[in-house]
Amino acid sequence: INAEYWAAIFACMDLADRTGVRLPIMISGTITDASGRTLSGQTTEAFYTSIRHSGMISVGLNCALGAEQMRPYLERLSQIGECYVSCYPNAGLPNAMGEYDQNPRQMAKAVEDFMESGFVNLIGGCCGTTPDHITAIAEVAAKYKPRPKGQRSTSFVLSGLERMLFSKETMTFMNIGERCNVAGSLKFKRLVKENKWEEACAIAREQVETGAQIIDLNFDDGLLDGPYIMTKFCNLISCDPDICKVPFCVDSSKFPIIEAGLKCLQGKCIVNSISLKGGEDEFREQAKKVMRYGAAVVVMAFDENGQAAEAQAKIDILKRSYKILTEECGFPGEDVIFDPNILTIATGLEEHNNYALNFIEATKVLKTDLPLCKVSGGLSNLSFSFRGLEEIRQAMHSVFLYYAIKEGMDMGIVNAGALPPYTDIKKELLVLCEDAILNRHDKATENLTAYAEEVRAKLQSKKDGGASAVAEAEWRSGTVDERLCHSLVKGITTFIIEDTEEARSNIEKYPKTLNVIEGPLMAGMSVVGELFGAGKMFLPQVIKSARVMKKAVAYLLPFMEKEKEEALAKGIVQASTAGTVVLATVKGDVHDIGKNIVGVVLGCNNYKVVDLGVMVSAEKIWAAAREEKADIIGLSGLITPSLDEMVHNAKEMKRLGFNVPLLIGGATTSKMHTAVKIAPHYPHGVVHVLDASKSVVVVSQLLADEGKKEFLEEIAEINEELRDEHTAGQKERKYLTLEQARAKKLNIDFVAVPPAPKPTFLGEKTLMDYSLAKCVEKIDWNPFFAVWQIRGKYPNRGYPKLFNDETVGVEAKRLFDEAQAMLKDIVDNKLLQARGLLGFYPANAVGDDIEVYADDTRSKVTHTFYGLRQQAGKDGDDPHLCLSDFIAPKESGIPDYIGLFAVSAGFGVEELCAKYEKDHDDFNSIMVKALADRLAEAFAECLHEEIRQNYWGYQPEESLEASALLRQQYQGIRPAPGYPSQPDHLEKVTMWDLAKIEEHTTVDGKGASLTESYAINPAASTCALVFAHRNSKYFAVGKVTKEQVSDYASRRSMDIATTERNIGNILGYDP
Repeated sequence: INAEYWAAIFACMDLADRTGVRLPIMISGTITDASGRTLSGQTTEAFYTSIRHSGMISVGLNCALGAEQMRPYLERLSQIGECYVSCYPNAGLPNAMGEYDQNPRQMAKAVEDFMESGFVNLIGGCCGTTPDHITAIAEVAAKYKPRPKGQRSTSFVLSGLERMLFSKETMTFMNIGERCNVAGSLKFKRLVKENKWEEACAIAREQVETGAQIIDLNFDDGLLDGPYIMTKFCNLISCDPDICKVPFCVDSSKFPIIEAGLKCLQGKCIVNSISLKGGEDEFREQAKKVMRYGAAVVVMAFDENGQAAEAQAKIDILKRSYKILTEECGFPGEDVIFDPNILTIATGLEEHNNYALNFIEATKVLKTDLPLCKVSGGLSNLSFSFRGLEEIRQAMHSVFLYYAIKEGMDMGIVNAGALPPYTDIKKELLVLCEDAILNRHDKATENLTAYAEEVRAKLQSKKDGGASAVAEAEWRSGTVDERLCHSLVKGITTFIIEDTEEARSNIEKYPKTLNVIEGPLMAGMSVVGELFGAGKMFLPQVIKSARVMKKAVAYLLPFMEKEKEEALAKGIVQASTAGTVVLATVKGDVHDIGKNIVGVVLGCNNYKVVDLGVMVSAEKIWAAAREEKADIIGLSGLITPSLDEMVHNAKEMKRLGFNVPLLIGGATTSKMHTAVKIAPHYPHGVVHVLDASKSVVVVSQLLADEGKKEFLEEIAEINEELRDEHTAGQKERKYLTLEQARAKKLNIDFVAVPPAPKPTFLGEKTLMDYSLAKCVEKIDWNPFFAVWQIRGKYPNRGYPKLFNDETVGVEAKRLFDEAQAMLKDIVDNKLLQARGLLGFYPANAVGDDIEVYADDTRSKVTHTFYGLRQQAGKDGDDPHLCLSDFIAPKESGIPDYIGLFAVSAGFGVEELCAKYEKDHDDFNSIMVKALADRLAEAFAECLHEEIRQNYWGYQPEESLEASALLRQQYQGIRPAPGYPSQPDHLEKVTMWDLAKIEEHTTVDGKGASLTESYAINPAASTCALVFAHRNSKYFAVGKVTKEQVSDYASRRSMDIATTERNIGNILGYDP
């Protein structure tokens, strides 16, 4: 079905809703060829399903084919059509001259079969027919009775290019593919943010191939342009018949994003979702819009009071929704899909234990009382407590579906290719999953968690060769700080009292009882936060850790009270870090597991926690904060609209004169969003808290007598840096037009000054264990001292003169000696590994870009490096440079080449730092990272030298001192993407794809990879393009105008908004 049909149907239905005038609609489609599909690729059945919602009085086929060729498709349409059926074929197929040969008698005879077979109600003619043809057809039609009008079916039908009929006889369960969801798939989210649309589409295609019958599409992310991304992706997948043959589920918590998808997708989709959360009026409005688009709808178990957790509450809300939909809005009952909310079980909180069973029980009642409805749900929430253990998670999903499908569950958002058959699950795990899901006994959660811990321990033991088991047995021999930390991380209460007493008794180290809480106990909770954030701990374990903390604090409280009384008797008012924290899940959001854990952890640390619950309006939050005299307010949310609500809350806090710090948390939140969208609206401290355990550290710093000001200043600086990264402030400057700048390019005479000779090889070369000793010799020490903020004064600013500085010289030398000792240990014992890759490729310039070719024939372009040109006005005749200026133009016919490399000295840094951090040795941890960074840069210096002298060999006799190298007194340049000569980090993606850098550098699953922000992982890494021409030089692109940004975006086939985000730091205008 094409856009015109959709628009016409939507307009007619919209008119009817607004005026009450219902226009009769007749629809006719065209089967274009013998494949039996419309021009847009739909089968006859799919075409009918797409337009069925219009309430048309007739549907039919016309044009393109003659009557004989049209018959099978008309027959099928007659079988499924619930309205009248029409047909007006051509007078046969066109001849070689484009004319039609069937005369009136012949055509009448051809269509007589349609009437005799009872296929049609209306009959006529299209191309090649004349009034005589119609007269002949009418004479034949008089002999037959019209086709009886079809009866409306209550079957649940969807369509993409093909029709999907759901019935329990043919399909027991519909798999909705979950991986095209930025909230549920980090890989898909990364691909979308990097504009890797082909790879993103491949994820959709793979889901169809592995059994997904419907594809879920979700682009809810605070820093994504949801409507644009939804439109872009839907348009792409609509062109791929292997994907769009199945129906789509357009999934968003923002209705404009849903509409953006519905406008692009042909076929009958599912909308996920609407609910009574915003009230009945909004619910009716959204439901009517969904009807106009002809989609089925998912209804969530929310109402004005929040999310339903108990079975009866789910049933009541959904029955109320169904009544409004079917009786007031005229929504077909068979197109209503209930999602009674699959919530997380086995969290360690008793009230969560029945959540799975509540869903199953609600499903049974709904399917019995409302037999036309369907029931769906998202499986990933169920097992969220066991992040990182896919075997357990998928087993839980399979068991849940086994019981839920028995009670009527029809569909679910699942990873179809990952689910194990119920009968294939190991017996022990099967029993544990069933016990937890069906809440068979009080120990179900504890038993499943214990099993999960055993699985994790086995995986860890395999990883470290069994060392963890030995460490487990020896943990009691550690220091009291180590023992307390171990008990907190492992959730062990057995020794917590005696270890807490041992720490309290150490008056020299802990003069006040409170110091034990602030010291080793809080340090242990910080470790818990790190592990949970990394997915190495589960929610039940965090709750157990909080329980251990609570026992320790309870033991210490009498001692603290006694110290307080003694201090008061002496007239001393003891300071305390304890305070009041008001927590709330913001209006419009009902997710509270993370917030609840924050409350538990803070409560265990002697803070008064006022938890306002979920769906809390700004007015309620401020009223409670004033009544409780809150010291801190914490806002939580999971769904994307919560981000907007948090912005509103921040604005209101400022307007109402609040001056207490604001904490932001929840799965959808981020440091970047907090800094860019929230912090600017509230001047008294906005802190993003990654997880529950980190909240203790943050709250203690915000309420401490000492250090609070510095902490807030640090947070403000971090937020400012993030904002600067997101969008740079612009100043007025004079710019050349892009045409003018290109006219003033650097014009190298490549005949008189030819390119460097051909490299010694083409393709890639990998260096898997490069000599660290060689790198040490090339280290530039000045950035090292900058990390430690050791700065001398003229004339002793730089290394090695720094050692002579009166103020910092002694400390600088001591730091240098410690660095040398660690370097020796790293090199001698191979504690770090350096890996790298270099490559050379045929290349030529095309305008501002550089084409890379498959081979020296230069007949096939494999990749393109895109360039940006200087536009800011210059004095005199200085050229306006672009990197492409240093490569011979394609039209010159002169062969040229480009090189690249990526190097890392960061393999092993993580493990080495973990060793130091385990001993709370921050100094050596920072030292390792600082030295690894220096080694990576030195590796780049070494490799570039070897490229010049050997691998490319254009300077074989070069002999430069280290100081000359640092001053870049060599031929050629090595600019890095994201730096001044090409400020777009996206060029790294081209490098990684061209040279397969991650694959070539991977050992034991770890290689040099790119993050979603195009940073290289490990952090101690760098990369560059290599230009060899003697006239090439480093330069800064500087600020550019929107004209060039638009041109650059067009060359990249990228939208301007995304391009502006990628190169925001060089925009010479406010986007």
